[in-house]
Amino acid sequence: MSSNSQFEFGVFTFGEVAVGPSSIATTSPKTRLREIIELAKIADQAGIDVFGVGEHHRKDFAISSPPVILAAIAEATRQICLTSTVTVLSTADPVKVYEDFASLDLISDGRAEITAGRGAYIESFPLFGYDLADYEELFDEKLLLLTQIIKTEKVDWAGKYRAPLDSAGVYPRATTKELPLWLAVGGTPPSVVRAAKFGLPVYFAILSNPKGFAELATLYRQGVDRFGTLSSESRIGVSSHFFTESTSQGAKDAFYPTTRST
Repeated sequence: MSSNSQFEFGVFTFGEVAVGPSSIATTSPKTRLREIIELAKIADQAGIDVFGVGEHHRKDFAISSPPVILAAIAEATRQICLTSTVTVLSTADPVKVYEDFASLDLISDGRAEITAGRGAYIESFPLFGYDLADYEELFDEKLLLLTQIIKTEKVDWAGKYRAPLDSAGVYPRATTKELPLWLAVGGTPPSVVRAAKFGLPVYFAILSNPKGFAELATLYRQGVDRFGTLSSESRIGVSSHFFTESTSQGAKDAFYPTTRST
């Protein structure tokens, strides 16, 4: 993230088309995308550190291409850091991911970051022609390639799931030497260890229980010590849903009926 503060605060959205806490009333994807750009402008003006948009390929979400939406936001904002939450790397081409976010980085004058993850939904696997049985291997291989592309302008690569690269140049390059990359995890210990092994900053995502975040943080810190990857980039972020109203009771009255057991 762009701030020099020890702690940072961000706003993330998946671009859901539901209106309010109810999933019955919906808006159009066009309207929702315009609202997201306006929300990012408000966040930027308020001094919030980071704004993130998710990737889904479903009717109930408006965002399928985070870098496209973030590029529009970049032109409407001045200082807020812009990230994906998340880029579903298992079913994406790491070369194209880097090119898209490097382009965003140039447009935004160095404000772009990538948050990579395996994704909470599986619709992208059949959509892009991948086998869900390869879930783990796909992510590991593509993460390896993406980290290499970030570090190296000319890439030599041979793997199982894509054509090899022979001293291939990946352009344009980001404004910074290495485009920032975070790893989002849903709360499983192996995912946390993976982030530590790669020396990547980690987000604990909303899929896991916040009560377990302290254990995951300890596991991550132990991992970066063990693998020798501890650096200034060994940062930890947490994310969770929130709902706001003018009063706490108003928030309870509006949101609770949609979450209570039936």
